[in-house]
Amino acid sequence: MITEDFVTTSVTPSESLATLSPVEVARLQDASQGGLYRLFRQCCLAVLNCGSELDSTKMVLERYKKFDIKISQKHRGLQLDLINAPASAFVDGEIIQGIREHLFSVLRDLLYIGDELDDYCHGLDEGGTITHTVFQILRHADVFRPHVKPNLVVCWGGHSIGHDEYEYTKKVGYELGLRRLNICTGCGPGAMKGPMKGAAIAHAKQRIRDARYVGISEPGIIAAESPNPIVNELLIMPDIEKRLEAFVRLGHGIVVFPGGAGTAEEILYILGVLLHEKNNELPFPLIFTGPEGSEAYFETIDRFLRKTLGDAAAKRYEIIVGDPVKVALRMEAGLRDVTAYRKATSESFHFNWQISIPLTFQQPFEPTHDNMATLNLFQDQSPCDLASNLRRALSGIVAGNVKEPGVQAIEEFGPFELCGEPDLMDPLDQLLNSFVQQRRMKLNYQEYTPCYRLTGVAGAIA
Repeated sequence: MITEDFVTTSVTPSESLATLSPVEVARLQDASQGGLYRLFRQCCLAVLNCGSELDSTKMVLERYKKFDIKISQKHRGLQLDLINAPASAFVDGEIIQGIREHLFSVLRDLLYIGDELDDYCHGLDEGGTITHTVFQILRHADVFRPHVKPNLVVCWGGHSIGHDEYEYTKKVGYELGLRRLNICTGCGPGAMKGPMKGAAIAHAKQRIRDARYVGISEPGIIAAESPNPIVNELLIMPDIEKRLEAFVRLGHGIVVFPGGAGTAEEILYILGVLLHEKNNELPFPLIFTGPEGSEAYFETIDRFLRKTLGDAAAKRYEIIVGDPVKVALRMEAGLRDVTAYRKATSESFHFNWQISIPLTFQQPFEPTHDNMATLNLFQDQSPCDLASNLRRALSGIVAGNVKEPGVQAIEEFGPFELCGEPDLMDPLDQLLNSFVQQRRMKLNYQEYTPCYRLTGVAGAIA
């Protein structure tokens, strides 16, 4: 059944997951607190809502409140019944093939995370168990290419960026693609879509038929950042921390475009990891880049990082403005170093086992008001630990901006309180204010109301 805005139909998998057990079907249809139904429905709605400019989970769920999804086992195999699904996911009554594949990627990852990984890693410490979990999820999704030289470039950046910045991300992606490099992003719009779009054109010109556009998301954010149409390998990690670890373990280098709080969180994550003493000699190309006119943005980022983490952090990244070719050449050179290092150390090309990720970056952080208020935002700690706590602060702000539980908590209890010494809080205040002034916090907002309040710094946002 098709109406102007909604479609009710059934779809079957094209390749994998042809059958499920009765137990798996029951878990996915169980609407109780212990069931997967609510999460499964929300993630599937995000996939079907591909291309939407909404970045509020609450708004997406309200707009499609009559959407439902049912699972049935027919004699011919698995079938998903879509009820009142977004019409934009269909063409002439048929579901778009890429969206169909993404639906079953969601199904694959949610079931595997819930069923296969419980109590799996006997004999490992907590950090080793988390890394092994990330490895198992990625392997189960068949994303590894074991004998291919490092060529997967992770691109981070804001989902809410201007036209000039978006066009620049496409140009960088194009130059990377011409050099036969593949792209991995957070799978959403803006700086997550642009590099893939540019690379797709370059890959077509180079007649590359197996190009990769890997999108890595997590349940808390996928409804606010629906997968973009170019993603051809979609992964749903259990939480933001495993999502970030997946980027670092799977990717071989990172390009960071302008963004907001989420991008700052990602920067703090990778720099905090690279500042760990065990990673001092590990090659990992990290480039910050944007179009002409973005100098002030990167000056703000650079100043914040130097004031909080020190000059040692600045040695781990390079800033390139307005030069997509230079970005691609520097990344290509960096990947040659990565290849040489992994050959010399007999390390795998497809999974970065060598990088040491401290447990504080791996443990899931729940951004409650109490947890945000008690973060250690003082300088009596190592740069690595400070980066971890600053990342958690930014993660909480992202949750308060776009994630359903965080938005609800802000509505009920008011803004998160962040307290620290002025030497840290002042640069953080300046950074966040710059995001607000540049409209980088949310997509298309008319007036942004901060979900946070800083104390311990003069002129903090109230």
